[in-house]
Amino acid sequence: MMCERCGKRPATTYVKRTINGQTTEWHLCAECAAAEGVGLFGGFGFGVGDLFGGFLTQPALRSAGDAVRCATCGKSFRDIAESGQVGCPDCYTTFYEQLRPSVQRIHGKTVHAGKTALTGTKESRIKEEIEKLKKELQEAIERQDYETCAVLRDKIKELEDGRHDG
Repeated sequence: MMCERCGKRPATTYVKRTINGQTTEWHLCAECAAAEGVGLFGGFGFGVGDLFGGFLTQPALRSAGDAVRCATCGKSFRDIAESGQVGCPDCYTTFYEQLRPSVQRIHGKTVHAGKTALTGTKESRIKEEIEKLKKELQEAIERQDYETCAVLRDKIKELEDGRHDG
């Protein structure tokens, strides 16, 4: 099939666009697709910043996004939301409350769950166990399983108070 825009080269890109319920379809060559801004992340006002920036917050929170700036890199939350990229590690601390819901949506959790070294300290293993139990407790609360909640609460208290076997 030939490009429907120029009619000179073979079509290599298929574009389907629906706006207000009206769908248009094109078969374009690589050059015409590039001229239209169509690519992996380009085209029709959709860029990489839009892809990740859309995850970063609800529009209502973006409007107040310039009030606070990261002391290290100077980025505002609006800058992060528009680009889809934090400026530095300190941005995670500065904008913790705004970033937390997005990190949760993207990764499924807000605490790093990487592997623990086999030589981890007893304290770190206890801390991990407490975090795991707190997660289970939250799930039990959501299920309204209050008997399990009581058992988990007691285990957490026991570990936090240092009355564990181990």
